[in-house]
Amino acid sequence: MTLAQPGHGPAQHELSISRLIDAPPAKVFRAWSEPEWLMQWWGPHGMTTPECEMQLWVGGLFRTLMRAPDGTEYNNQGVFLEIAAPRRLVFTDAFKPGWVPSDKPFMTAVVTFDEEHGKTRYTARAWHWSASDCRAHEEMGFHQGWGESLDRLVEVVTQRMPD
Repeated sequence: MTLAQPGHGPAQHELSISRLIDAPPAKVFRAWSEPEWLMQWWGPHGMTTPECEMQLWVGGLFRTLMRAPDGTEYNNQGVFLEIAAPRRLVFTDAFKPGWVPSDKPFMTAVVTFDEEHGKTRYTARAWHWSASDCRAHEEMGFHQGWGESLDRLVEVVTQRMPD
């Protein structure tokens, strides 16, 4: 798979969200790549992320456990495909560690952290394997959920995380 590069347009079955964050790219990248920070913001409002495991290398594990207010748990596992600190992270649920194919691949995420006048142009793209998966993710509330996670990320990097 060739990963799309900036300027080459959206992937075929893509959902995305973008925002200018008042923090440098290195800081926003840290909030994404260090479990102790990611657990503070990952997931929509009301959700918690009590567990996060990261092996920050290509093929390394990326696993989160999100818990809804009613106690329902969502375990997500995949691998990193690309790590270009502090500019870009790419991960997918298409594989488990050891490049073992997953039972039901759903998406690949491409997260970029572009410097813009001392701030970060944050863009998260979710690429789906099919139009129906993309539609299902949108109906699940992609924009609201990822937007609420982004609100929480902004709070972490602008108010809690030291420089």
